[in-house]
Amino acid sequence: MSADAEQSLMAHLLELRRRLLYAVLSVVSVFVVLLPLANNLYAWLAEPLRETLPAGSQLVAIEVASTFFVPMKLAFFAALFIAAPFILFQIWAFVAPALYEKEKRLAKPLFLAAIALFYLGCAFTFYALLPVMFAYLNSTAPAGVAMMTDIGKYLDFVLILLLAGGVSFEVPIAVLLAVLLGAVKVEQLVEWRGYVIVAIFIIAAVITPPDGLSQIMLALPMWALYEVGILVARALVKARKRPKCALPATPSKPYIRLQRPLPPAAARICYA
Repeated sequence: MSADAEQSLMAHLLELRRRLLYAVLSVVSVFVVLLPLANNLYAWLAEPLRETLPAGSQLVAIEVASTFFVPMKLAFFAALFIAAPFILFQIWAFVAPALYEKEKRLAKPLFLAAIALFYLGCAFTFYALLPVMFAYLNSTAPAGVAMMTDIGKYLDFVLILLLAGGVSFEVPIAVLLAVLLGAVKVEQLVEWRGYVIVAIFIIAAVITPPDGLSQIMLALPMWALYEVGILVARALVKARKRPKCALPATPSKPYIRLQRPLPPAAARICYA
């Protein structure tokens, strides 16, 4: 390995270390701020369940140290959730210099849209889906059984659902990437619509409890986002196929520019 290559590799490693340090410091900083508010944060997180609990039921702490470690765990994941855009920005700042300008123009809106859709999916799950799910689960309790949910189990359950809800809203990003990378065509996505809808409802049935309302509440947004992904992908494909040859106001010398996949006979006359 030449000296220039070694210096370039060392520079990349130093840059990677710097970006990782910024990401870790962002999580630690937010965690330190949220730690004194951990109990209030857990009370807010447990609100969808507490509103649906019958009289006499409450959350319980089975483990001895659960009242201390569970809110701390929630504070850490909340810090990770809040600092996620900054962490992703550090990843982007490290990767972006190696991309072409065309790739940057394409990746940046997808990057921002993916972040927004993930947060939107988490918000939809927490404010719309969880109350319906807990109301159904409480209604299925046998007679004489009081629902006493452990605070640690509840936290794990909600975190998994929030992650699943956020990922499920990334459907249009997955559709766009599949089309832009050439894995599928827009026509194929339209043809596979029926199979995709069935798969969406199966995924919704796996994520949610076995009640029809919560399954439909999760499946319908995913279906709508799939259709949005098809529309955006079709618009991008048309934009990429559109000829980029324009006629200036004062043309000088003419030249022939063949627009693929047009045949030579359909060549357009442009002006430099």
